[in-house]
Amino acid sequence: MGSSSWEEFFAVHLPPTDFEDNRTLLKEFCDRHDQYGNKIALVTSGGTTVPLEHNTVRFVDNFSAGTRGSASAEYFLEQGYAVIFMHRQKSLEPFTRHFSGQKLFDMLDIQERGPNTTITVKPDSVDVLAPVLSRYKAAHAAGAVLHVAFTSVSEYFWLLRAACECLARLGPRALLYLAAAVSDFYIPKDRVPTHKMQSGSGAPVIQLQLVPKMLAPLVSLWVPAAYVVSFKLETDDSLLVPKARAALDKYKHKMVVANLLQTRHHRVILVSPETTQEIVLTREEVHAVYQKYDDSFILFDLESASSKGEF
Repeated sequence: MGSSSWEEFFAVHLPPTDFEDNRTLLKEFCDRHDQYGNKIALVTSGGTTVPLEHNTVRFVDNFSAGTRGSASAEYFLEQGYAVIFMHRQKSLEPFTRHFSGQKLFDMLDIQERGPNTTITVKPDSVDVLAPVLSRYKAAHAAGAVLHVAFTSVSEYFWLLRAACECLARLGPRALLYLAAAVSDFYIPKDRVPTHKMQSGSGAPVIQLQLVPKMLAPLVSLWVPAAYVVSFKLETDDSLLVPKARAALDKYKHKMVVANLLQTRHHRVILVSPETTQEIVLTREEVHAVYQKYDDSFILFDLESASSKGEF
């Protein structure tokens, strides 16, 4: 694909079946908060799938569970942003992420008294559950958060562009925090079989193509006045900063948050056009962050960035 590859991608891949409903929700959300002069953060979270069949049984995936995106969405809500939380279906979400798996059931008691059944929170769990529940109730009562779900990489791109179209009118009051782990590769639609691949036919030969880089139209065309933060994950430390800076030079956005896979829970590097800042948390600082944000390390020092007026 050439320079217009992102346009060709949209021309070839159909929007998701619920696209118009989601576009309506995005427009209504942005219009309402724009009317009051609010800031809106679009937080993308979780990984994208690459289907291997049109009637999808198998797909290529990555390990992202949406931990950082869901934690960061809570932070932006605390800072007065309205938040569009665009997430992988069934990945972690703000507030509920604190009690995933068996954690919630471990906090509850059940009493069965004849025809009446009562469920209560265990006394030693009230102090844990109540603050999170209060923040959840407050955010939803204020209409401050909109959840939009995707699964495949094509669904993600359709929703991302729709969100950008709605956010464009906010100018610098829009912030895009692109934490989703978007696939770098995909299979063109015309090369994907309709039905489940049969093992009796032998091992399949799958040829992947590069996914078009949507940062280019996003920054230059879709939301040119927004503050755009992208992310770079590498396994080779020597490539981390050079690739982050190359992305800034190429796409002209505001910041790249660079992490190394092996140290991503306690070390990040913030790369902006003017500066490179490494942030390393001590064991005590990591524990403090974990206490507030459960099992998440906020991807970078949001408090430092916001205090400098960067957001």
